[in-house]
Amino acid sequence: MCELQLGKLTIQVVKKDIKNVYLSIYPPEGKVRVSAPNSMPLDNLRVFVVSKLPWIRKQQKKLQAQARELARGCVEHESHYFKGERYLLKIIEHKYPSKVVLDHSAITLYIRPGTSTEKKAAILNEWYRSELKQLIPMIIHKYEKLMDVSVKEFGVKKMKTKWRTCNPVAQRIWLNLELAKKPIELLEYVVVHEMVHLLERSHNRRFIMLMDTFMPKWKFYQDELNRLPISRVNWSK
Repeated sequence: MCELQLGKLTIQVVKKDIKNVYLSIYPPEGKVRVSAPNSMPLDNLRVFVVSKLPWIRKQQKKLQAQARELARGCVEHESHYFKGERYLLKIIEHKYPSKVVLDHSAITLYIRPGTSTEKKAAILNEWYRSELKQLIPMIIHKYEKLMDVSVKEFGVKKMKTKWRTCNPVAQRIWLNLELAKKPIELLEYVVVHEMVHLLERSHNRRFIMLMDTFMPKWKFYQDELNRLPISRVNWSK
């Protein structure tokens, strides 16, 4: 991996065993990454990137203007999201152990009096984590049969810049806790993306072909995920 510098623009370059050049812009800051054939000279790659500068700037501008979710303070009547739906937060103090209850319009947080904002958020995060851990196995099971692969382990954790990671050797995938707030079809897309990496590690033609086979609308879901608000919540390091 190396970098190209074009004025103030830094481009991350990854050489792979592929035939074509792939240009990607990543949220939230609009990082630029180019995947190129191993045999392609850096000067040729520079010319290619220069020809794409207007498109790059346009995409970066879109990302930088993208709406972001406001930081949460875990207060009464605050908006929170689950599976793409908006809920109002209700807070009820009681002397029993903390819990979260979901109904058709609200997420109700039952807490002990004097519970701190950080503790409230931690309770909510654990609820989101628990819900994701119930949803993910159903998706994995569905696609294991279709793909003829096996996911040995999965986990959920807070990630600052990625929706997921995959270790093909260990057959393990990790998913961003924030996915609990997104529509279920976007969670499914992310899981499928990582499972396809068990068959093909690179984002090459074969990877695209496999994605097209197992999830024909994956590009739509990918774009939709990138368009959704980016959470500013950072309750835990």
